[in-house]
Amino acid sequence: MTISRFLTGFALTAALVSIAPATAQAATGPVTTGPTAAQDAGPWGTYYAPGRKAKANGSLTVSGEDHAVIPAAETGRISGKVYDLTRGPSCGWAVFRLTYRTPDGKNLPFKHRSVVDCSYGTPKPFTFTQHDLYQVELKVCSEAKASKPSLNCLYAGSWKVLYTSK
Repeated sequence: MTISRFLTGFALTAALVSIAPATAQAATGPVTTGPTAAQDAGPWGTYYAPGRKAKANGSLTVSGEDHAVIPAAETGRISGKVYDLTRGPSCGWAVFRLTYRTPDGKNLPFKHRSVVDCSYGTPKPFTFTQHDLYQVELKVCSEAKASKPSLNCLYAGSWKVLYTSK
């Protein structure tokens, strides 16, 4: 009698184990790993520099999200305008930190892309694309015209997250 109870319990356990994965998958829905159609991540901004001396706004569109290894969009298109709101020697800076997936799919380095406007009252439009895009962050600064943003602009304050691949 003990052996038959053991075998019955063992059969019930095996049946539950075989049903559990199917039930879990049905509860969570299908897993998508391939690229998806283009999606409009939407408008972003208006974001201001400290003291409201500059501002930036625009839109972001991503296409071909791939979740095979590290989630990333095949292409991201960032466009917008940066405004200098001072009459003095300062310029308005829109600095983007673009995190992207490396070709081997194992790392997520970043690079900076900046747009500067030194003409009060006339915004500077911009558009650029980034492949294998994982995250887009923005910081708006107001400082002197230069070939690149200052360390204070890059490292003081917080970045505004505009997009993160899901």
